[in-house]
Amino acid sequence: MVEGLQAEWGMCSRTVLLQDHPWTLSYWNNTIAVGFDHGDILILNGITGSQTAILSGHINSVRSLTFTLDGTSLISGSSDNTVKLWDMQTGGVVKTFSGHTDSVWSVSISVNHTTIASGSIDKTIRLWDIQTGQCHQIIEQQYWVSCVMFSLKNPQTFFASGGGVQQWNINGHKVGPTYKANCIAFSPDGTQFISYQENKAMVHNTGSGVIVATLNIGASDDKPCCFSPDGRLVAVTSGYNICVWDITGSGPHLVDTFVGRTHDITSLIFSSPSTLISGSDDKSVKFWQIGASSTDLVVTDPKSTPSVIAPTRSIALEAKDSIIIPNNLDGVMKTWGISTSLCKGSLKIPAEDPQQSNTQPTDSKLIYVWYADGKINIWDTEKGQLIQTISIPGGFVMDLRVSGDGSKVFCLHKYSIQAWDIQTGEAVGNVQDHGLLKILVTDGSKLWASSLVVGSRGWDFGILGSSPVELSKELPDWLHLSDTKLWELNTSRIKDTDTGKVVLQLPQIFGRAICVQWGGRYLVASFRSTEVLIIDFSDVILL
Repeated sequence: MVEGLQAEWGMCSRTVLLQDHPWTLSYWNNTIAVGFDHGDILILNGITGSQTAILSGHINSVRSLTFTLDGTSLISGSSDNTVKLWDMQTGGVVKTFSGHTDSVWSVSISVNHTTIASGSIDKTIRLWDIQTGQCHQIIEQQYWVSCVMFSLKNPQTFFASGGGVQQWNINGHKVGPTYKANCIAFSPDGTQFISYQENKAMVHNTGSGVIVATLNIGASDDKPCCFSPDGRLVAVTSGYNICVWDITGSGPHLVDTFVGRTHDITSLIFSSPSTLISGSDDKSVKFWQIGASSTDLVVTDPKSTPSVIAPTRSIALEAKDSIIIPNNLDGVMKTWGISTSLCKGSLKIPAEDPQQSNTQPTDSKLIYVWYADGKINIWDTEKGQLIQTISIPGGFVMDLRVSGDGSKVFCLHKYSIQAWDIQTGEAVGNVQDHGLLKILVTDGSKLWASSLVVGSRGWDFGILGSSPVELSKELPDWLHLSDTKLWELNTSRIKDTDTGKVVLQLPQIFGRAICVQWGGRYLVASFRSTEVLIIDFSDVILL
């Protein structure tokens, strides 16, 4: 992080995992197009991140994408030296424009949908007639053409950057002066552009070339950047981080800093004035909420906010479309909505680096339990106080879990599972099995655990005055994936324990999971990378 870039740390609301490195992004009305190194274009739902289509036709990297203003068509430029026009309804290629002798780095379409401009490493700008597919103008340049964009106000003119920023008309004549700055991105209306110089990003007025804002961002030569749709914000990369600046008013000021990337950022685009989307060499696309951290109930002082998010050590999954994430290393517990991907709230927890912990939401309150120094501590988050402290002398607690109805706490200790009443602290059950490995899931007063000897076993601890009753050895249908292993030879895999088949193969950016929760539809796992992975199995086909 560059000195002087202290600001509120922004929030990543969703991560979409990909099979390859994304080169470029384009957005239109909740639809995202992603261009890949292998030549395919992936179409994603802009809200859920789910895949809706794959466009195949290029034989080399897709380096530039842009939707038409009505979203019916998509233009792509590729390292196979071609430009393609795609029909978004059918997913087919309408036309292929051939003529460049090297990679096409930028494409744009006129507002009246009659002309496509393309810029290439071959040091030319080509103008194409959409109806005929013919090139009607070739404009020679001294340098590679890194950026072209048609004016939104005048379909007869466009802006281009190739060793300088120029405005041209469709007859190949320059309109106005040439500015020496090498443009990386134009504003949506074409009135401003961004250039890099040493450790700074400069925002220029396109008409006069005057610098209207200077942003100190650190070494970031030729890295992705973009304007928000309203032209108010500028997003630029700084190392593996993203900085968002407000360039309106008397002087630019930093609005958000997004951390969490571990590889180079390959593309940036705003989907709305408050949402930014990034693609990275870590084979993922991330959605960032601008200003979302201002609603956080705990972290409000920008100077006290850690620059690296603390790893999550335990997760509780609630059926009511929320996940509870106790972030034990920095003492903050947050609730997130799965469907919205937004943080609902957060609060401080009293535990400091506990050996085991668990959280259970009930209809009336949220219960947090943790084990440390030979004791199980039960915390009422609503009242902000301890309910019970239970001593567990000797040995190591292997797993800890609150019952689904919030009435009991289960402890896996010395190959036995012990249960206590949360309100009274009294022992209410005990089962022995020398092969027990971990507690899988709880449902009401019922509990299932994995056993090295006989596989998964379940018990009902809810029958008063009697020992826990062992349940059928067969797990309920929705628990088939509960004994999930997310690691195998450093490669993350999810297996169906019924069949032994691999259900899902995760990218290698995910190592061994710290903790996993399964709720019948969603599987939630946290990793040492500080990321939390949510998989909706209603969209996964079990073969």
